[in-house]
Amino acid sequence: MILVEDLVKNYGNFEAVKGLSLHVEKGQIVGLLGPNGAGKSTTMNIITGYISATSGSVKVAGYDIMEEPMEAKKQIGYLPEIPPLYMDMTVLSYLKFVAELKGIDKKDRPSEIKKAMKATKITDRAQRIISKLSKGYKQRVGLAAALLGNPPILILDEPTVGLDPNQVVEIRELIRSLAKEHTVILSSHILSEVSEVCDHIIIINNGVVVAEDTPENLSKKYSNQSHVSMEVKGSKEAVSQVLDNLDYIDGYSFGQENGEVLEVNLLLNTDEDKNDALFYLFAEKKMPVHKISRESLTLEEVFLKLTEQEDTEDEALVKASGEDSVKDDSEFSDDEYDGDDEYDEYDEEEE
Repeated sequence: MILVEDLVKNYGNFEAVKGLSLHVEKGQIVGLLGPNGAGKSTTMNIITGYISATSGSVKVAGYDIMEEPMEAKKQIGYLPEIPPLYMDMTVLSYLKFVAELKGIDKKDRPSEIKKAMKATKITDRAQRIISKLSKGYKQRVGLAAALLGNPPILILDEPTVGLDPNQVVEIRELIRSLAKEHTVILSSHILSEVSEVCDHIIIINNGVVVAEDTPENLSKKYSNQSHVSMEVKGSKEAVSQVLDNLDYIDGYSFGQENGEVLEVNLLLNTDEDKNDALFYLFAEKKMPVHKISRESLTLEEVFLKLTEQEDTEDEALVKASGEDSVKDDSEFSDDEYDGDDEYDEYDEEEE
């Protein structure tokens, strides 16, 4: 669905994206990870057509973002970190406005809007002023706008940032449900969220892809596979007698002892998986193995292992512009809705 090849983006003399390539398959939920300034946001902005690349190519559902920008952009629904909402509009009037901007046929707009509101569960908020909604519902309105036109690809930048725990759970469930009909690219600094929601992960650092795979495979690939932890029913003397005769064991130590079950930490001199061999060997000695596992890293640990900071994109913009800092004009009030009035649901016939 998305093919990025040799992507380069320069800010003055700073190369924020350095020949980056990635491929997103149809139906995947892809987590796009990277520390601040790694080139992640620049890459997303180029894919969505918001900014242009210095060189390289981006194809979205077969359309080149530079040569066929209108067709390529129709394939994408984009939810930026801070949705571009008009706070003085109602939910319904805002979605009508977005539908018009997207060029959706006038006769199809009511059904498209109704479908997007139903998918994001905001139908009962249709007539409410956006500024009076909670941040969670503002995110839902932004997501509904991204869904208008039923684009096959959704790009979500930090969709749960600033939400309370209950709202985070709701948005995660919503993303999972949307993934049944859309290819989803999710950018987030909450790595546990990425692990729970995404089936494929791409990690970007210093403008290049440093790793990509499933969360499980990334954990296995970057773990120290020479360390094995066991829980064995037996005495230290009996366990030692078995381990001392194995040429692939470089050393071992004992941990906690819970009744007759003993924790043993092993250091192997091979990357070959010896779990089965150890299990059957101790079984032959009448010492049941309750648990055996090779050391594995969490996604957070893999991320930290693969990413090291250099200049950030903001620092690059400062250097290129000569300014003291990059100004952030994206802040706005996030007052929570505190009214009790009942509002009419969206009438499909209303025009």
